[in-house]
Amino acid sequence: MSISSKFEASTVEQKWYDYWLENKYFASTPDDRPAYSIVIPPPNVTGILHMGHMLNVSLQDILIRRARMQGFNACWVPGTDHASIATEAKVVARLKEQGIDKNDLSREEFLKHAWEWTDEYGGHILNQLQKLGASCDWDRTKFTLDDDMSESVIQVFVDLFNKGLIYRGYRMVNWDPEAQTTLSDEEVIFEEKPGFLYHIAYEVEGVDEPIIIATTRPETIFGDTAICIHPEDERYSHLKGKKAKVPIANRWIPIIEDDYVDTEFGTGCLKVTPAHDMNDKNLGDKHNLEVIDIFNADATLNAHGLHYESQDRFIVRKAISKELDDLGVLLKKEEHAHNVGTSERTKAVIEPRLSDQWFLKMEQLAEPAIKAVLESEEVALVPAKFKNTYRHWMENIRDWNISRQLWWGQQIPAYYYGNQSDDFVVETSPEKALELAKTKSGNPDLKLSDLKQDNDVLDTWFSSWLWPISVFDGIRNPENEEVNYYYPTKDLVTGPDILFFWVARMIISGYEYRKERPFSKVYLTGLVRDKQGRKMSKQLGNSPDALKLIEDFGADAVRVGLMLSSAAGNDLLFDESLCQQGKNFSNKIWNAYRLIEGWEVDESRAFSVVNKEALHWYSQKFQQSLELINDHFEKYRISDALMTSYKLIWDDFCSWLLEAIKPAYGDPIDGQTYREVRALFEENLKLLHPFMPFLTEELWQDMEIRSKEEALIVSKWPEVQEFEVDQIRHFDETKAIIGGIRNFRKEKELGFKETLSLQVIGSSDRIPFESLVQKMGQLTEISYVEVAPDQTGGSFRANNLEFFIPLEGKIDLEKERLKLEEELKYANGFLMSVQKKLSNERFVSNAPEQVLANERKKEADALEKIEVIKKSLSSL
Repeated sequence: MSISSKFEASTVEQKWYDYWLENKYFASTPDDRPAYSIVIPPPNVTGILHMGHMLNVSLQDILIRRARMQGFNACWVPGTDHASIATEAKVVARLKEQGIDKNDLSREEFLKHAWEWTDEYGGHILNQLQKLGASCDWDRTKFTLDDDMSESVIQVFVDLFNKGLIYRGYRMVNWDPEAQTTLSDEEVIFEEKPGFLYHIAYEVEGVDEPIIIATTRPETIFGDTAICIHPEDERYSHLKGKKAKVPIANRWIPIIEDDYVDTEFGTGCLKVTPAHDMNDKNLGDKHNLEVIDIFNADATLNAHGLHYESQDRFIVRKAISKELDDLGVLLKKEEHAHNVGTSERTKAVIEPRLSDQWFLKMEQLAEPAIKAVLESEEVALVPAKFKNTYRHWMENIRDWNISRQLWWGQQIPAYYYGNQSDDFVVETSPEKALELAKTKSGNPDLKLSDLKQDNDVLDTWFSSWLWPISVFDGIRNPENEEVNYYYPTKDLVTGPDILFFWVARMIISGYEYRKERPFSKVYLTGLVRDKQGRKMSKQLGNSPDALKLIEDFGADAVRVGLMLSSAAGNDLLFDESLCQQGKNFSNKIWNAYRLIEGWEVDESRAFSVVNKEALHWYSQKFQQSLELINDHFEKYRISDALMTSYKLIWDDFCSWLLEAIKPAYGDPIDGQTYREVRALFEENLKLLHPFMPFLTEELWQDMEIRSKEEALIVSKWPEVQEFEVDQIRHFDETKAIIGGIRNFRKEKELGFKETLSLQVIGSSDRIPFESLVQKMGQLTEISYVEVAPDQTGGSFRANNLEFFIPLEGKIDLEKERLKLEEELKYANGFLMSVQKKLSNERFVSNAPEQVLANERKKEADALEKIEVIKKSLSSL
């Protein structure tokens, strides 16, 4: 045996990861094997490893390692996402620290800084995934801004535009004033926040009484272009057709009527700001109202804000509240909680804004994706409960705003050549655009310098929705060998928070560009929460350092800790004690191997009945567990698969098999037992390898079984053989008997060096695994008698059988009698309390059946225990 006395994860992890890389065990090229491909949900290029990544990547690695062992050509494609908003924000912040304003740079100069940032930080998270053991084909690493990936995105944009699915429109959009870009509806998080409802009086022409409106945003009065009342609201019928004066701005605006107004909200009067509210914009279009945009891109007020120009909207809200109060037109300010849209990326409060943007029509595109998940189930969501969420999003889908006012990303391939709104062409390159522009404009003298490309970039999700296709170059070269071999991919592991952002859109693009699903199963993980149930976040300071966990416990232990509590779709309550549990399991396996390898082998020693039966039992138990583990994997119950493996190794192998075959202290073990237990240990390592790759490879290599298969990572996953259920059941009965003997020793305060004999009462059938019971119970003999002998001793029951152990001369009889009498008194008291509950008609008639069943079992167990105690007392 060459391994150390203690398992040190840090000494083996890098060694075996380098070994796997050197031997290209992660690499994949098309061949005659069936493919099993998965694509990593690309983390942000500027990101760092966090608990969500750890959970997600561990699950993917478990699936891909098992597939590799099953004989599939396993291909796991890694990569990162350029994350337009997040990355540009970080680059802008860094430039600011250097005293550089983005607005002072050209696009090319800014992109140079962005690429420098990406080159410096871009590979960090992928390197961190390697620490966790991720067996990705790193030669395939993709970045959403790679040249080939960008070409694919641009090609798709042009194709969808030519199909009439992409259009440019002046629409109300969600504006992030911090990132200074538009967001899609799905990138806006609505949160209920405390605020105020301001009741403001507007002067009405020719009327003594003002009209009162209630608003949560008094700063927007500079954009008011009407006040709206309900046509059937008699309170305001006398105001129809009149005008009102906007306070401070002192502009006269019409009072209009529309049944859109909710007469129950506020005062029943609505101030209309068409430039800053979607519903107001609809009213404005309907009534031909003026549109006044009062905000700059950073949500400061523009010249329309008069003396508030250049001030932030929230500062203005407080200041204008005071000014309105000073003017005597702020009649009331009351607390009011309301939903506020915030940017998912920057957390800034969203500002509705009218803007020219690019949109993708989604309704037609979504139809195959709806059918694939909700009807044919070609794509299965695991767990299926998320189908309802998917249905809600997809059946209420809106056109996708795909343009972003940023520089970091794929620049929209629209080229303008004139002054009219439709004086543009869309093409994959400036040269092609020029030829098209010449034709469209009828001007053959146009030059490249006459074209101006659209400043906006595409939404990052417009890159990643092509991910399963574009990583295999399936957009540019749709018939290439790789995409035809690896696509569709097999499984997708991701979080439910991007079910619509990413998953649904990938399904849409899959059917649009490959006419088939992009993957067959979507395993949706839960959120990683702390033990108090709070979502882990930097702000709360409750998210552990992922790399520090690996350093402290080892990658295998962290993976086990995560998997033990991570059922699909359910949030994981993470506690570092789970990693300690994983580390304890690693040590258990390590020490089991050291025990086996520490035995001296004597080939002349006989293969005992005990060892033969115990080894045969474990081989059957292994097959039963393997069948269950495979079933768990098929149903994507990954944590259940680990728990079944955990119990098999810890309980059945370590606690029972090794104890059963262990030779007496100082004695050697026979060669047959040694070889068989090593072979079974080898099979255990195969089961554990997907979960604990480093530990298992270390032990596998130490066992010097490379003549069979060159490395555990590419060894063959065990195949289920027929197994004897009766053997397993009989061994479970044997465990109960041995457990009874051990408990008896403990109760009677008899050490394990004290030899005992066992009598089976009233049964002529021999108990199963008799030799094993004798060895592990440390018995001198086992005999079978009709009735318990009239001698000092004690009884216990197991498997509906009664057992008697003679104790003559082995215990203090008076002490034992007092102890049994105390136990009998307690048992009788417990029985009375249970029977009293069961005799209560009200309880029996109202209690659930399961509760009644539990109480009746308590009664039966108490009666049996009382009988055993009485027999033991009578034998003293």
